Amino acid sequence: MAKIAFILLCHRDPDAIIRQAEGLTATGDCVAIHFDARAPASAFAAIEAGLRDNPNVVMVRRRVRCGWGEWSLVRATLNALEAAVEAFPRATHFYMLSGDCRSIKSSDHAHAFLDARDVDYIESFDFFTSDWIKTGMKEDRLIYRHLCNERTHKRIFYALLELQRRLGLERAIPADIDVMIGSQWWCLRRGTIEKILAFARDRRDVMRFFATTWIPDETFFQTLVRHLVPRGEIDPRTLTFLMFTDYGMPATFYDDHFDLLLSQDFLFARKISPEAADLKERLADLWTSGRTEFPVAGDGRRLFTYLTQRGREGRRFAPRFWERSATLGRDRELVVLICKKYHVAKRLAQAIRDHQVMPAIDYLFDEEDTWMPDLGGIESTLPKRHRHRRALLRMLFRRTGSDRLAICLDPVNYDLLLDLHSDRATIRTLLIDCDYNEVYLEGHAARIGLIGAQTPRTTIERLMPTVAQDFASETMRIRESDLPDLHRIAQSAPVEANAHVLELALDLDTDTARALAETPYLFDD
Repeated sequence: MAKIAFILLCHRDPDAIIRQAEGLTATGDCVAIHFDARAPASAFAAIEAGLRDNPNVVMVRRRVRCGWGEWSLVRATLNALEAAVEAFPRATHFYMLSGDCRSIKSSDHAHAFLDARDVDYIESFDFFTSDWIKTGMKEDRLIYRHLCNERTHKRIFYALLELQRRLGLERAIPADIDVMIGSQWWCLRRGTIEKILAFARDRRDVMRFFATTWIPDETFFQTLVRHLVPRGEIDPRTLTFLMFTDYGMPATFYDDHFDLLLSQDFLFARKISPEAADLKERLADLWTSGRTEFPVAGDGRRLFTYLTQRGREGRRFAPRFWERSATLGRDRELVVLICKKYHVAKRLAQAIRDHQVMPAIDYLFDEEDTWMPDLGGIESTLPKRHRHRRALLRMLFRRTGSDRLAICLDPVNYDLLLDLHSDRATIRTLLIDCDYNEVYLEGHAARIGLIGAQTPRTTIERLMPTVAQDFASETMRIRESDLPDLHRIAQSAPVEANAHVLELALDLDTDTARALAETPYLFDD
């Protein structure tokens, strides 16, 4: 049976570290703790005293002053691994953790999971050909020497980098090494750890190389595992659930994320908020519960984003100056069809086209596969369409040869709607109110990835009122906005009433307005 030696790197909150270590060892596993040498000696002494009587805990004596992105994090990990290998000869797996990590499954489940396959779990992707690095330096991490910390000595860091570039001081990567990259949160077998430690002792050239790379905790172990272990014995994934916000920062989990975390296909999660005392207590109890059944939904990243962004106002980037100053044209008219049920607005848009009222484009700001004419690339992605929205619409007016244009828009795009109404063109808004039953709400949540086939029913039942409230609040916000030329048709209204609204909103004759209102299956699901 698997026996885990947790490699715990931490730097604060001695009481929390003691509780974390006691919880992890309560089921027979063990922990090697590296406490940052930057922390006060009194904090280290407190942890040592609190865990002195626990035979399954070893304190790393060779403490390192750690800095983000530095070799010091790798050195601290290696020191902890050496201590764990010596102290825990029966440990079969070594699992990397921080003080912000907590288990989201039981120990019984974790042991069974590790017993099921004789592999190492570590993200390990080709450094140069993969797209693992999304922003910032790539090759420069390796081919130049980084002698100080970018976060604490930013000017010196970049001055040294630029000097090396000017002097042509690129260096070669060790010839027999293919550099890999991935998450630093891994779980490796004992045999693999022993090979890594032996390699570190024998290959001083490789150690010197990585010691002056930038962010080596994302490359060192990932590279060595691929170098030392057959590919068939590597599962290139992490067993720790983590996410990043749209600002590039690690997402933080709180007390109300318990169900979300349990339904993810991972053994641990980070970052757990220091204030999430109830969540930590429930997860600690879960670790020792003996529970083995965990339905997996795997929808955590989208669901977390949805829940944490509710109610948040504002935008990350201000509008560019050309977007603020440009206009669609004083003599042009844009009709915005607002509807949460996309198929309803699309049916109305098709009817507008069929009756040759005006050109109509479906959800161009919401669905990337919406058909549009070739506009030179500005229409190719949703981010481009949003960034250059007025330029895009001006081009559509020109390409259609009409001074009237209708578009469909999700009511969630309230800021975009306000921006359009600030234009000198005539902007009319047609709000299409629909009825939403439970089946539709669940279908919508599934389509946008909030829930999956394995999402617990209790989670779905708690989520549906939130989704329904979002629908209602999005519509109400527009209705109460006092926008000029705002019109509304409704599924519950009689055809005559909707026809009258369409006549005004689209500037139609009575017969055409009636024909649009009577569009077959307009509101049907």
